Amino acid sequence: MKDSKVRYKILFLSLFFFSFCRAEEDPRTLATLYNSLDPLSISQYLAFYELYSETESGKEALARAWELLHIQEKELRPLPLILPNIDIPAMISLITKETTAPPVSLQDGELKVLESIASNLANRKLKGSSIWSIEELNQLTTDQIDLARALLLHQCEKEPDSKRMIRQHEASLDLMALQIVARLSPNASAEEKIRSINRFIFQEMQFRFPPHSLYAKDIDLYTFLPSVLDSRQGVCLGVSILYLSLAQRLDLSLEIITPPGHIFLRYHTGEKYINIETTARGINLPSEIYLGINTRSLDQRTVREVIGMAFINQASVAWGHEDYKATISLYEKAAIYMPDDPLTKMLLGFNYLFVGETKRGRALLNQIKNLTFEAAVSKETMIDDLLDGKCDADAIKTIFLHVDETRESVVKKQEKLQRVVEKFPSFRAGLLQLATSWLQLGRGYEGLEVLKRYHAIDPDDCTVSYYLSILHGQRHDHNLSWYFLQRAEMLSQARNHSPKALKALRDQLRRICPEPEKVCLTENLFR
Repeated sequence: MKDSKVRYKILFLSLFFFSFCRAEEDPRTLATLYNSLDPLSISQYLAFYELYSETESGKEALARAWELLHIQEKELRPLPLILPNIDIPAMISLITKETTAPPVSLQDGELKVLESIASNLANRKLKGSSIWSIEELNQLTTDQIDLARALLLHQCEKEPDSKRMIRQHEASLDLMALQIVARLSPNASAEEKIRSINRFIFQEMQFRFPPHSLYAKDIDLYTFLPSVLDSRQGVCLGVSILYLSLAQRLDLSLEIITPPGHIFLRYHTGEKYINIETTARGINLPSEIYLGINTRSLDQRTVREVIGMAFINQASVAWGHEDYKATISLYEKAAIYMPDDPLTKMLLGFNYLFVGETKRGRALLNQIKNLTFEAAVSKETMIDDLLDGKCDADAIKTIFLHVDETRESVVKKQEKLQRVVEKFPSFRAGLLQLATSWLQLGRGYEGLEVLKRYHAIDPDDCTVSYYLSILHGQRHDHNLSWYFLQRAEMLSQARNHSPKALKALRDQLRRICPEPEKVCLTENLFR
């Protein structure tokens, strides 16, 4: 108890501008301290009570904390002004502990008290909030899934006391939700809820996107809900899962949007859109910023699919360690929650080939042959090239080799790519990545030559035409630059897409050279 008092006195000293070393002896100082508390902070009132439980101000702080936790007045009166069977420092530490501190462990009685307090949160109306097995989860309809419970059932599955671990993590989420509710008006709008969640997660709790050097190797750790809660760091999917878990508790309906390799959340009602970028403190970025040369639209996902996406992130780590059997197991789990997702089928099919299950892998890939992703402009080439014998499984492995920010990493992969395209000169993904590696090294001429080889094999790749336009423009070959720009525009317009990048490139070229006739599209400008 003495150590906890010292800890909270240090906390208060950091928050306020006066000394209260004699607060317990001086009622005026104690009253000033009490009046300086954030009037809507549950944790500050509980901490104050823990320090000064024998004083009138301490009892008032406890009463205020109960009020903020939405305990009814009639329930409060029979209680002596103490928290029954509750370790207050542990309770507060659920959401305020340092990220380097060991996990907080509450006793069963304490968990029951918190669960009772949180029983009116909106997620309790979902059937998924009361299930305790993955089998039950798989029988739920999507609209009845409690995302936090679903993910924790999987992520705590191998823990010796999994049910207790799940309740522990959900207590953290419940306390977070209750603190957010304490700052909301009784009939708060969706916009008010979003602002309050943003403030709590990104300002008070200071959840952050981890450094690239950390998440690139252990993206699963920054996706799993328990580790995101403990570290207060998460990649886009990890923090989005936390955000969705709180939104379900606050009866806030959000859309789940997934540009390639990314996820963000969106509130949508009528013609109003509010995008929530969880890697940038919840700011509302325009939807156009997520579109690109080869991204013409944004996929919307369901809560069920988010469970599968967590397995996909975990699979990417196993893949990076070349543990293909574990990768297959994880993709198979993902496929349970997103059985029709073509990307999952493609990645799973590749990994079957990696472990020698050729028949199974090719059968899965044949289901998505000649695939153009709905959100893409150009066709996915790896599947067709593999099935047509223009590459093999080892060549596919090379495409997915990890590259970090170092030159050494780029050169190492480039050497392997060069061997791949020597063996398979028509392997389009190999050529594109080889060209990209040259550009990363500042070798524009070499990159240009490789892209010209690609274009000769497949003139219908919008991204390749865009790069060729830029590279020819840099070499002051403006006719060819216009040719490839016009071709990129034609290909994107055929898919009802008009990328901003192409518009910007057109404006830039116009300032340098007049646009030639459209007949250039049919002329042989490689002579």
